[in-house]
Amino acid sequence: MGHWWTRNITEPGKLPLLLALASFVLTFLITRIVVRMIRAGKGPFGNVEAGGVHIHHVVPGVVLTVIGGFGAVGSGRHGFGSAVFAVVFGIGAGLVLDEFALILHLDDVYWSEEGRKSVEVVVLTAALVGLMLSGFLPFGVNDLTEDELQDRAGVIVSIGLNFLISLLALSKGKARMAIFGVIVPLVALVGAVRLARPGSPWAKRFYRRRHRARAKAQLRAYHHDRRWAGPRRKLQDWIGGKPDPEPVRSLPGGR
Repeated sequence: MGHWWTRNITEPGKLPLLLALASFVLTFLITRIVVRMIRAGKGPFGNVEAGGVHIHHVVPGVVLTVIGGFGAVGSGRHGFGSAVFAVVFGIGAGLVLDEFALILHLDDVYWSEEGRKSVEVVVLTAALVGLMLSGFLPFGVNDLTEDELQDRAGVIVSIGLNFLISLLALSKGKARMAIFGVIVPLVALVGAVRLARPGSPWAKRFYRRRHRARAKAQLRAYHHDRRWAGPRRKLQDWIGGKPDPEPVRSLPGGR
């Protein structure tokens, strides 16, 4: 364990990444605690307004992300300055991605079903950065030997092949597997060889006349969603809070 820590975490350039990840996760958790207290009407916290306009925390998040990003680029990978700017960047990124759904929908969907996307994006981001801290590099570059890294053509072919595999998994509707496959190519390979999800670009293009494949894909997607949708929603509710119930829509004619 000590050897792994020395080799992966304390190597040059990794400490700022670790500080950014820690501040990112901590900021997200603290922000969720505060907004849940505001929602419940507890504690000394309240919404921030200026001139009657609700100031979402994505606004200071963008400012801190810009400051931290440019500061990190200007300060290099070493020294006290890089550590400070890494923390500033992590705090800003945590505030921004906590309202990712708001940016995506251009609407205040924080406590709606669409707001679950923010929690999912934060979890995915933290997991990917954690993998990079563990020694994984995008598109399987960490799997190459020193001799292979010296061969530029080989590196380009390896990166290109892993990129195509991730793109194939994405076209099959396996977005999470494609994203993780950027860091761990084997994950994308599993998604690439399995049946595409119904409604994905791959299914629309290649399953249109293959009735058995289309039916099998629909059945597999149904069983997968039935098995994992419930636990995933419970985890999201535990991390980010349960969304507001959707209002019941009345039928035409008042029925």
